[in-house]
Amino acid sequence: MKWKLLAANYRSNRLLYWMILPVVLFVIIFSYLPMLGLSISFQDYSLTKGIFGSKWIGFENFVDFFNSMYFGRTFRNTIVLSLLNLLFCFPAPIILALMLNEVKNVRYKRLVQTVSYMPHFISMIVVAGLIIEFTNSSGVIASIVKAFGGKATSYIALPQYFRSIFIVSDIWQNIGFNSIIYLAALSGINEELYEAAKIDGAGRFRQMLSVTLPGLMPTIIIMLILSVGTIMNLNFEKVLLLYTPSTYETSDVIMTYVYRIGIIKQKIGYSTAVGLFNSVISLLLVLGANKLSKTYTETSMF
Repeated sequence: MKWKLLAANYRSNRLLYWMILPVVLFVIIFSYLPMLGLSISFQDYSLTKGIFGSKWIGFENFVDFFNSMYFGRTFRNTIVLSLLNLLFCFPAPIILALMLNEVKNVRYKRLVQTVSYMPHFISMIVVAGLIIEFTNSSGVIASIVKAFGGKATSYIALPQYFRSIFIVSDIWQNIGFNSIIYLAALSGINEELYEAAKIDGAGRFRQMLSVTLPGLMPTIIIMLILSVGTIMNLNFEKVLLLYTPSTYETSDVIMTYVYRIGIIKQKIGYSTAVGLFNSVISLLLVLGANKLSKTYTETSMF
């Protein structure tokens, strides 16, 4: 019976099925077939022997990583940087969206939006270059510190300052663009709710607490789940462009370690195993966050 219904549905929507076929093939060829390469994680992979000729070693690559001196450092730095990013960078666009929502001057609102959006579209290489220029021993920050009697130094090269520089620059770069989705959600809140709150004597701050934030909450929860899913894949390109051997203690994350081991040292099987471990943790975090959200708020991605 089910097959008959499927056949009838295909006959009545044949053109739609043919239109979607190229997209399905694209996803299969470029997203799913490459996943066969994950078998490299369980091999002593050699470029000359390939996947089918390399020696199968089981979980040895994973054990080597867990027992290495780099596991604790890279895992700790990944978690710490990601939690700091979640703590400071995630609420920033929400606050900006709430503030812009209260602005009644349309021209000023558009100006602030435009200025805050622009850093997001600057190339990551350019952003990293600007950060390095501003934070080195002859940069703006060092000049200001020197003017107040302090000692000029290259802050980006000091491990104790790397995380602060990374987080502050990330807020500057993404606060405007990330606020777009919250502004869109704010525009969908029923105006009658605000009118009812005014009748009940609620001021603007009380309206924000009682109407605006509850209206934003489903969007905030979905974005939080997505953010939790990226904890293990923290802005790898930016870390790679900013860190140096002198800051490895606080800046070296799992994905930069994968880059050094896999691309520079050509330990393909070992680096694939580390990357697979990173991806599995990310998947578990997304599933866990989604389950908690569904249990306590009845809002989830699936």
